Amino acid sequence: MTSTDHGARPAVRPTRQRLAVAAALAGFDDFRSAQEIHDLICQQGDSVGLATVYRTLSALAEAGEVDMLRNEDGEAIWRSCSDTHHHHLVCRSCGATVEVEGPAVERWTNAIAGEHGFADISHTLEIFGTCPACR
Repeated sequence: MTSTDHGARPAVRPTRQRLAVAAALAGFDDFRSAQEIHDLICQQGDSVGLATVYRTLSALAEAGEVDMLRNEDGEAIWRSCSDTHHHHLVCRSCGATVEVEGPAVERWTNAIAGEHGFADISHTLEIFGTCPACR
């Protein structure tokens, strides 16, 4: 699983396409595929190509403005994110997502990296399960 690390990154220039993608992302709390985001943009009456949506999502992820992870099928899925380092609980059925902090994970990651002499580390953690509403 991969997710965006939230270090300091340059801001993304607010083009019409990026504003349309940002507006679509603001309309949901769970992770969505680029195709689903593209469909939402089209439903809102904006014309942005699917390739532009992919490029925009990648740029926003690189700038730390959106989270990207891969679902269990390997598909990249996206959503707006908070500014702090976090991990995700993701429902396999409905895609509902909860951002969680993991102090124990942070301590373990630092300890393992230190034991092996690694520095400048980053990590990601996504936990997939079934949410209470889908059980």
